[in-house]
Amino acid sequence: MTTRHPLEIAFSSGRAGSGPATWGQQAIWDAVRRLPPADAPRYNITTAAPLDPGLPLPVLLAALERLLHRHDSLHTRLLPPDDDGGPLRQVVDPEGTLGIDVRTAGERDAPAELGARLHEELAAQPFDTAAQWPIRVGLVVADDLVRHISLVLSHTAVDGSGMSRLVADLTALCLDSSPQASAELRRPSQQPLEEAGFQTSERGARRDAAARRQVLRKLRQGPPRLFPPASDPSAPFPNAVLRSPALARAVERVAAAHRVSTGSVLLAATAAMTARLAGTTEAVLNVVVNNRFLPELADAVSVVAGDGLFHLPDATGEFGEVVRRTHAAAIGTYRHAYFDRLALATEIERLTAEGVPLADRSCVFNDTRDLLPAAPDPGNDRTTLSWPVEFEPRPGLTYALDALQSPEAISLAMTANPAVLPRPAMERFLYGIEELVLTEADTGAGKPGTEAGVAPPR
Repeated sequence: MTTRHPLEIAFSSGRAGSGPATWGQQAIWDAVRRLPPADAPRYNITTAAPLDPGLPLPVLLAALERLLHRHDSLHTRLLPPDDDGGPLRQVVDPEGTLGIDVRTAGERDAPAELGARLHEELAAQPFDTAAQWPIRVGLVVADDLVRHISLVLSHTAVDGSGMSRLVADLTALCLDSSPQASAELRRPSQQPLEEAGFQTSERGARRDAAARRQVLRKLRQGPPRLFPPASDPSAPFPNAVLRSPALARAVERVAAAHRVSTGSVLLAATAAMTARLAGTTEAVLNVVVNNRFLPELADAVSVVAGDGLFHLPDATGEFGEVVRRTHAAAIGTYRHAYFDRLALATEIERLTAEGVPLADRSCVFNDTRDLLPAAPDPGNDRTTLSWPVEFEPRPGLTYALDALQSPEAISLAMTANPAVLPRPAMERFLYGIEELVLTEADTGAGKPGTEAGVAPPR
């Protein structure tokens, strides 16, 4: 029989302070507060894994306490604007307690199954970021060792790259006798209050202004509408997941042949299918960017990811050529995705009021493959399409497409407005991405690329 016994880690002597929220904290906080309560947990950043051969509970608890000391984002709260309309603020608490949900497996309990249920339970809960620290930990103990761990964080604390860094640090702290682990922990990382200080500095203001100029330039160039207009959505948004082992292999071949990143290949195929289904020759995508171009943010455990506006004027040409142009355009998009989104929203509102036509921003692409641990995989070699869930309607969204990694496949998870892209159109979209990449791998991957360059991050 499973028993549950919550524990608390007492944390003290940590760094303290308060200041304005970072651009990333503000953007995610705004996005989550606009969601229906049942949808908010979708923004949680989560990972779970079995621990084999297991760890003593005291070792893991000590590592978690050291993790709290290392990363301020784990003991930071976000205070909403006051009645006077002040800014969102971050408060770094120097002390407090972190609750740990510990489940002890009985003789008939499989730790992996118990851990999966615990992870699902923790991930399904939203965060009160004003009152709670943005981290939950679940542990499964069997035979006096921790056999499974679940980490659930608010997206206001980390993005996918931040979670990867967090997992690496926790692993090193649990195995801190390793020289490699010690070297890993010596890497510098900027804390959120330090990042906010940069953003409010003269240098930060220049970078912000330059990035927003680039985005506004693309907004004036792109088509004001891709798909036919639809009224405000009322029906649930279907979620389709295409799992393709063949795509995982083909995307590597195409990337190597054209000397680009695999992320550029998937982005090119998404742009091409967007243009085809919209009946246009160009595509505009809001790309979620894991922006770590600033050296001081390279290893930051925080939320840095922003939105980049990707515009491809001729997305329906020969696919190999589309891939190469996508790669070149993506680098500029990623480099100019670090900016104050509130300031950009103000500029967009002004231009809209003046009647300036601006590009469609309702199609979203997010490549998470290198940012989060691989998801469990059923292990078969066939392409499958499933419809696992429906979501609350999201006004202003045509579709959101996530690229996910599993050990043997790439999965494309698409959520769309059914009034614009009904289920048959979603199927054509997902299978079309697979077909474009597989065909290029079979017929075009032997041709050398005409452009080389530094591959942008996925």
